[in-house]
Amino acid sequence: MVQWATDVIDAIGLAGVAFLVALENIFPPIPSELILLLAGFNVSEGRFGVVGAVLAATAGSVVGAYFLYAVGRLVQDERLERFLAGAGRFVGLKRTDVHKGFQWFDRHGTFVVLFGRLIPVVRSVVSIPAGSDNMPIARFTMLTAAGSLVWNTVWVAVGWGLGDQWEKAGKWGDYLQYGVITLAAVGFIVLVVRSRRAR
Repeated sequence: MVQWATDVIDAIGLAGVAFLVALENIFPPIPSELILLLAGFNVSEGRFGVVGAVLAATAGSVVGAYFLYAVGRLVQDERLERFLAGAGRFVGLKRTDVHKGFQWFDRHGTFVVLFGRLIPVVRSVVSIPAGSDNMPIARFTMLTAAGSLVWNTVWVAVGWGLGDQWEKAGKWGDYLQYGVITLAAVGFIVLVVRSRRAR
């Protein structure tokens, strides 16, 4: 993965950064942290400027988010709710539980999209409920760009500062991602237990 990302950026520069980040948004298992750290390393080597790297990464973030937003628009709330309720019944979730989740997103969607861009895995997935909830595209673009700008700036700056030691920082991103997945799993288990007790 690292070698391929390096080859892409070496071949097409900032366009490669934008392409890789867009791809990472569509396929969350691709580590955005490594791509951004690699971009920061290229800044330290003088191949392109830090502002260009951050803007290219942010443009890629928005383009990639549009894809999942479009998926959400195609699915729509009702269908997505039915699907999640159908899948959730195997672990004890009722449709009312899923519906409450959608109502919560209706109330707090702006903050979820903005701050969700700062959390691994969530930063990609959050675009789907935004689309299914028909969040206005202008607001979605602004929130996605703002949150992504912060995330991208931090990781590009770290890569820039570390220079040829940038790969060491990739472990931080791995630990962060594992932590988020663990918290999500614990939260899901708590939700299932509460739902079963309520029954």
